[in-house]
Amino acid sequence: MRIGLDARLTYYTHGGIARYIRHLTNALQAVDAENQYIILHSRKQRETLVNQPNFRRVNCWTPCHHRLERWTLALEVSPLRLDVLHSPDFIPPAWGAARARVITVHDLNFLRQPEHLTAQSRRYYNGQIHWAVRQADQIIAVSQATCADLVNYTGAQPEKIHVIPEAADPAFRPLPPHEVTSGLARYGLTPGYLLFVGVLEPRKNIPGLLRAYRRLIEDYGLDPPLVLAGKRGWLYEDIERVRQELGLTGHVHHLETVADEDLPLLYNGAALHVLPSFYEGFGLPALEALACGTPTVVSNRGALPEVVGDAGLQVNPEDPEDLAAALARGLSDSQLRADLRARGLTRAAHFNWPATARQTLAVYALSVQSVPRTR
Repeated sequence: MRIGLDARLTYYTHGGIARYIRHLTNALQAVDAENQYIILHSRKQRETLVNQPNFRRVNCWTPCHHRLERWTLALEVSPLRLDVLHSPDFIPPAWGAARARVITVHDLNFLRQPEHLTAQSRRYYNGQIHWAVRQADQIIAVSQATCADLVNYTGAQPEKIHVIPEAADPAFRPLPPHEVTSGLARYGLTPGYLLFVGVLEPRKNIPGLLRAYRRLIEDYGLDPPLVLAGKRGWLYEDIERVRQELGLTGHVHHLETVADEDLPLLYNGAALHVLPSFYEGFGLPALEALACGTPTVVSNRGALPEVVGDAGLQVNPEDPEDLAAALARGLSDSQLRADLRARGLTRAAHFNWPATARQTLAVYALSVQSVPRTR
């Protein structure tokens, strides 16, 4: 097969879907030396994602999330004569780009909880998703929760959807204590804090976490530092306002810039990881925590229960007392923490990128088989 993979987003951002693209391309080159791959890069990107004989870089002028992206990208890609084009950011070119089109849908938060997005983001995604689902020959969903949302919110045909989960990078693993301690010193941290990792935006429920943390201090007498590791997102001002109202300025540490290679250190140094989101299409930080042997407390919404299973504590994200009680249990019960650590490492081992790549490759083959040769 002659396979195209749209990796333009990796020029614009490093987290989220861009990280998925990087892991997938690396895993594909490790498991597949037979098919030909055309990796679409932004023309501005100096980095080439994969250097291997059956992988070729093609530069594109079309920027990501441009209002004319469907049509201009189609014009650029059509001459490549692809058998299949994979759009990991779920928006395929309009026509003629390949015999078959595969998209990955990571979440449908913009349909489920539109109040958690900017008006501009809502307009962009809402105007694309229904069209993309109709145009795609096959759809990859990263979780059963996202699969169900695709059917319920877009009317996607269930037979076109394939649930293929993400995985944590192998760098996320238990590290020697001395390495953790020395690494954390660069950030002014010592082991034993609570850790949140992700963009600080409304759906992550940071104000709810802050209110639960205040209860943890007042009702349980526990006050480990709370570390928020992630960039400021939309409505960050609300988070800062709540932090000041609750008198938590000296207790909460915001690390806006953390090198990717240091994230395993942060997880290893945490007493507990916490992800109290109102919705996650997958919830990769929870899986990264499990892979590091760090117990996690997550909300019982979206895909988090299926990712964490019985290896983490699940709470109602709208109930700060429930979250505070779970944090107190995780901090106070050493036997529970040891049990969660063991379960977490076992759970994380079920997710790996080679398996994800092989399943994705099978979807490519199926997509080509499902369309006429003359298309």
